[in-house]
Amino acid sequence: MRTSFNIPDEIVDSFDQVWQEQGLDSRSRAVREAMLEYVESHSRLEAKSGEVVALVGFDYRHHEVIEELHAVQHDYQDVILNTSHTHQGEWCLESLFCRGPAERVRQLIYQLRDFDGVRRVKEMMIRDSTA
Repeated sequence: MRTSFNIPDEIVDSFDQVWQEQGLDSRSRAVREAMLEYVESHSRLEAKSGEVVALVGFDYRHHEVIEELHAVQHDYQDVILNTSHTHQGEWCLESLFCRGPAERVRQLIYQLRDFDGVRRVKEMMIRDSTA
């Protein structure tokens, strides 16, 4: 199947450099692998249940989303125990230490990923009831 995506040039350039350095046959092959990793990561997150302890890190352009991000953090203060914030040029890096029901932490992660001004969101499950 053929498809197209709108991706900033600098991301495509970095992606092309990485897959070529790894000696993959084509960009299509690299995209397939990246998509599989994304699906596997999502499946692992969806499989979590019960009480979890998690660290959620994300970076964003402060001026684009700060008010909305603060509103989300207030909406999830039942699972966010602690936050840390640092400035990295025009980008900010935030970490959230969370504890609570897996479903609630998962909703928080998905909501953070839904902002255009947020570049990436990474989670690390430290403990869950399935482990």
